[in-house]
Amino acid sequence: MPTVPIIPENAPFSAEQRAWLNGFLAGVLNRGPAAAGAALPSSQAAAIPLLIAFGSQSGNAESLAKRLAREASGRGFAARAAGLDSLQPADLIKDKNVLLITSTWGEGDMPDNAVSFWDSINQNGSSPKFDGVQYSVLALGDKNYGDTFCLAGKKLDARLAELGARRITDRVDCDVEFDTQAKQWSSSAFTVLSGSTAAPAAEAAVEEETGWSKKNPFPAKLIDNTPLNTRGSSKDTRHIAFSLTGSGLSYEVGDALGVFVQNCPDVVDTILAAHQLDPLAEVPLPDGGTATLRAALIAHYEIRQFYGKPAAQTGMAPAAFVADLRKLQPRLYSIASSIKAHADEVHLCVGAVRYSTDGVHHKGVASTFLADRLPLGETTGIYFHAANHFRLPTDLTKPVIMVGPGTGIAPFRAFLEEREATKAPGKNWLFFGDQKRASDFLYHDQVIGWVQGGHLTRLDTAFSRDQEEKIYVQTRMLQAANELWQWLEEGAHFYVCGDAKRMAKDVDDALHSIIQTAGGKSADEASAYVNQMKKEKRYARDVY
Repeated sequence: MPTVPIIPENAPFSAEQRAWLNGFLAGVLNRGPAAAGAALPSSQAAAIPLLIAFGSQSGNAESLAKRLAREASGRGFAARAAGLDSLQPADLIKDKNVLLITSTWGEGDMPDNAVSFWDSINQNGSSPKFDGVQYSVLALGDKNYGDTFCLAGKKLDARLAELGARRITDRVDCDVEFDTQAKQWSSSAFTVLSGSTAAPAAEAAVEEETGWSKKNPFPAKLIDNTPLNTRGSSKDTRHIAFSLTGSGLSYEVGDALGVFVQNCPDVVDTILAAHQLDPLAEVPLPDGGTATLRAALIAHYEIRQFYGKPAAQTGMAPAAFVADLRKLQPRLYSIASSIKAHADEVHLCVGAVRYSTDGVHHKGVASTFLADRLPLGETTGIYFHAANHFRLPTDLTKPVIMVGPGTGIAPFRAFLEEREATKAPGKNWLFFGDQKRASDFLYHDQVIGWVQGGHLTRLDTAFSRDQEEKIYVQTRMLQAANELWQWLEEGAHFYVCGDAKRMAKDVDDALHSIIQTAGGKSADEASAYVNQMKKEKRYARDVY
């Protein structure tokens, strides 16, 4: 059986043309030499249409959807991947076969690019009917979020069924490690949709990870760990830099860095003592092999669930103790640098998490690992996570508005370095806030230098504790409503980075209010304006 070629994404074809060509080539080659001369119309008719739709906040769902679309094309489907923000209900009805992959963010919310689609199918009395549509849902989530785990996927799955679509395979809810479940889900769906005649050569079309990646992280050397707060601050924010020398790796501003971290040995020792466990006992590791219990708990297993809790059982078998623990996951941080400004380096802006509740001291696993426990010159594993939803405009003349309080300034330092390096003529506006100007103005000298040099067209700061009344970035936005509206009307791209629970929602409310007051819009018109910005990729959020 011949290997099925795949049309590369940079080939001069549209997504639909690539999907058709991939399906055609797979269909011809998988029928053997006799079919090589088959007429185009019959090959096109034989290709089963398949839409792989994604709702993505950080890029995982999008990357997976595109990879599965390539695999499906290799199996003979006329497959395409598309974001839910680019789709209408009619598109699902037209394609008939739909695989939907979505993440969940915030308090069980839809990812940004899925909000408008969800609204279009969740209106009583005016929702479309999906009779004749076959579908299945893969939900990506994090079990640490409890009741809201995979909630966006659960909602979409239930609603599509309510509207008449036929579920071809059960929804699969994935924790942070989703590769195995995603492969099982997609294989099952492909088999059902193809009538159990999936091409044997399909495996040749699967894109394997090569080079440095999450499965094969690069051992990067820590080359800088500088405090960004000064005396009098209640915070501990660090400028962290890793060397990429020898890796061959690169990245785009807006991307995130995955960092492999370790638990605090002192915390591990406290847990071992509380449970009366032998630290030297051999236990299995999540990915195979064995290690001592202490080493396993430091480097391989999540232990946050034990913080501040008394031992439920003591004297238990070490292997049984780790059996239900989750694998320790790398942490994602917004990249705070442009590689055009810092060759062979990647920078982060990390707030060390330390607090006490009921006399129990808590430490953020990753933040204190980077701040306190990884010495300069030592290495830890890293990889890059593409964030295609969080990109600077390709038109360098477009204005850019950035809202990033606290460590949310990270990607905007990267954006401004990039815009400076590329000599982008578009205007730049930064809203930054924290507690005190004197001690918490992160990257002060660099930011003020950009203002004085004209690169940063406008800077609005909000230091909440420098006056009696609390002032936040959304306060400054509302105060600058007329000019902000003018920038939006000029085609400005609007970005938000930082806390998802409160700040991002407050900023979104302020944006809607500005469009209503300064733009003279009704509430519904303001919502439509914001939705259009999202469709045009002019409103992007990197929130956590």
